[in-house]
Amino acid sequence: MAQTSSNNTVVAVFDDFSTAERVARDLTNAGIPRESIEVKSNFMTGAAGRSHSEESHEGGISGFFHRMFGGDDEHGHYAEAVRRGSAVVCVTAPQEQLDEAVEIMDSAGAVDIDRRVAAYRETGYEQHDPSAPPYSYDDAVRERERLRGAEEGASIPVLEEELQVGKRAVRRGGVRVYSHVVEQPVEESIELREERVNVERRPVDRPVEGGDMARMRDQSIEVTEMAEEPVVNKRARVREEVVVGKETTQRTERIRDTVRRTEVEVERMEGEGRAGVNTGDNDYTSDFRRDYETRYASSGVPYDTMAPAYDYGYRSANDTRYRGRAWSDVENDLRTDYERRYPNSAWEKTKDAVRYGWEKVTGRR
Repeated sequence: MAQTSSNNTVVAVFDDFSTAERVARDLTNAGIPRESIEVKSNFMTGAAGRSHSEESHEGGISGFFHRMFGGDDEHGHYAEAVRRGSAVVCVTAPQEQLDEAVEIMDSAGAVDIDRRVAAYRETGYEQHDPSAPPYSYDDAVRERERLRGAEEGASIPVLEEELQVGKRAVRRGGVRVYSHVVEQPVEESIELREERVNVERRPVDRPVEGGDMARMRDQSIEVTEMAEEPVVNKRARVREEVVVGKETTQRTERIRDTVRRTEVEVERMEGEGRAGVNTGDNDYTSDFRRDYETRYASSGVPYDTMAPAYDYGYRSANDTRYRGRAWSDVENDLRTDYERRYPNSAWEKTKDAVRYGWEKVTGRR
């Protein structure tokens, strides 16, 4: 927040247009005329919350703040904040109302412009360039997230996976039983009796006897011929039963898998004048300097450039992940980790320093 040279105008920066508009309403409710309040934002940045075109000002936003602040370089910082998606509230009022206006702006979260400019400088900002294009919506959102993290402190979530083993029923197969009728030819033997009447005429020549005369009349004799025929009858019999059932068995199966978790390593960054490794009772700095004089001094590389490599080798040798392992076993892992930590340092040029620090601790030198 700043007060201009006219001593009657207060300027405050807010992260989004909606907050700036709310502040303008609060100022109006406090008795400051609306025409004495101006809200400036970049209408091309959707994050600023505006959909209509910015009012036309000679010289644009940069010119507006230049006229407000005069020759003070501070005007460029406010113009830069607008370019990056922030909104600026300008209040011109009598001196007796400015204190209340400042209190309203502070309570709404007005940005400390000096801290904000310091954050801009971390990304290479030196001074406002009026010809630079304004931030897009995505750029403005990312900028606000970055600044919020820088002002509130960054955090690293520590994650850990848990293995959860359950069970579910799955279809492994089954049995389907069908029945159908088949015909099979069979054969049996049976003895049948059949009667046949034989008529035989026998020539006789004898005298008539007494009984023969009684037969001297009309008579007939019937003899029935009988025969047996096969009679076929079938009857169903149950010969076998097919019983379908199932049995349940239980078994114990051991599940093996891997779970992941996040491990956070805290690396202390040494300030100027503290290059080298100080490990309390074991100070290897002098050893590292002697090795540096032998190995690197003639190349013109300063010791401060090589000190992180010696320090990294020392700390890695004490790391539980690598403790007790030979250099040849861990070299590839150390190289990957070193290049991630020190992207501007070439492994091939510093490898010997890392190895010296490693072997100095592990007792191989």
